Amino acid sequence: MKRILPLFLCLATSFAVAAEKPNIIVIMADDMGYGDLSCYGTTSFETPHIDQLAAEGQRFTSGYCSASTCTPTRWSFLTGTYAFREKGTGIAPPNGHMTINPDTTTLPDLMGKAGYKAAVIGKWHLGLGAKGVGPDWNGELKPGPLEIGFDHCFLLPTTNDRVPQVYLKDHRILNLDPKDPLWVGMKKSSEDHPTGQDPEERAKLKMDWSHGHNSTIHNGISRIGFYTGGHAARFRDEDLADKWVEQSKAWLDANKDDPFFLFFASHDLHVPRIPHERFQGATKLGYRADAIVQLDWCVGELMKKVDELGIADNTLFVFCSDNGPVMDDGYKDFALEKLGTHDANGPYSGGKYSVYEGGTRTPFITRWKGRIKPGVSEELVCTIDLAASLSSFAGVKLGEEDCRDSFDVMGALLGEDGAKGRDHLVQQDNGGRGNWGFREGNWKLHRNDKGQARNAVVAQTLTNTKVNKFRLFNIENDPTEQKDVAAENPEKFEEMKTKLQALIKAGRSR
Repeated sequence: MKRILPLFLCLATSFAVAAEKPNIIVIMADDMGYGDLSCYGTTSFETPHIDQLAAEGQRFTSGYCSASTCTPTRWSFLTGTYAFREKGTGIAPPNGHMTINPDTTTLPDLMGKAGYKAAVIGKWHLGLGAKGVGPDWNGELKPGPLEIGFDHCFLLPTTNDRVPQVYLKDHRILNLDPKDPLWVGMKKSSEDHPTGQDPEERAKLKMDWSHGHNSTIHNGISRIGFYTGGHAARFRDEDLADKWVEQSKAWLDANKDDPFFLFFASHDLHVPRIPHERFQGATKLGYRADAIVQLDWCVGELMKKVDELGIADNTLFVFCSDNGPVMDDGYKDFALEKLGTHDANGPYSGGKYSVYEGGTRTPFITRWKGRIKPGVSEELVCTIDLAASLSSFAGVKLGEEDCRDSFDVMGALLGEDGAKGRDHLVQQDNGGRGNWGFREGNWKLHRNDKGQARNAVVAQTLTNTKVNKFRLFNIENDPTEQKDVAAENPEKFEEMKTKLQALIKAGRSR
């Protein structure tokens, strides 16, 4: 009996610990604005599956990413550290090297220490290969996701308006024929191939470019950068969402019996917006909104899968976006012309590339059936906080230099009574432009080192607006950040400037 009792207690303790290690699925939309979902107020179209997540969980009204472009947000999400602290974390080029040092402690690393299997499926856009070398497209692509803690990856290596249009599975390009090697570069190779700069070729495009996206043509769409070869490995844009869902379901089937962490990195609704044919025309707003409906379908398929596997009650869903919305981002897809009365950034100004609220305040939803009480939260949370929050909840302690700007806000993510989110947040643009946002409570400081605020009104094409270097706003009274109140609040203005500078110089927030 003396032997049986300790064994029983040990098993009970193990069960209790396991119950607090839910499966985790983080779904990150691409370029989705605060107002782009029906659960956040749009009436232009419906997003029933994401609405269901929100109805069954916590819908955050102050949910953020940390940067207003793809690469720095993803870098910060995985490292728990502001991307502006590391050089070379702006939008990654097609041939860019891996931007996360393999020695860095990452979110998938931490999940692995807690006994989780980890996978990333979808868009990567964080570079591949060693620094100074870059990706070996015809060989092993490492370092990559598997060198920073993921056990499996199935990816679009860059982002789909940049070359190449191929899938990365773990360390190699899928279906690559060695007799037809893949070459990628930013300057045209000696091999003759059509580009969007050629007037005759441009006239044949299924989607014309408006700026910048005029190099190699694939699938009737011209891209940033050049590539040749790899024809057997190339995909069709319209099939991306289906492929992400197919691969995710297969991985969930294989890992349903152990705690898992899935980063579902959607490419919707980033340009070029070419949803599958069955979603084309799903809305009256054009391909941009059609891509949102397609993403909603993806979310529904993942929800359905965990239901089928019988693990919905032990699966935490987190839905977020990598930055705010943009209309004309290089292609003539009628996003502006068909916008109608839809407000992609909801009640806020700005969007992608900007430090206005619309650039980084996005949809943010958590759902864990039976654990998270449904409701709406005003607590301030950010994608950068998932590293500290999830690892702490799983019982993994952070080292002194780990995840330097990530806060444990798990109580807020779970909707626990009285739980608080973070008390401040630094927002950045792509990096290198010197634009910063700093929110603390209802105060918001803008710092524009070059005196320009980009994309101040998301319903218009990209603009650069001349502004003062520092401006202060009260976002409770002025959510669109139109009225600079620095002169009326000189003490708060100086205090916010000092705090922002200290956070930038200190090299850490935590």
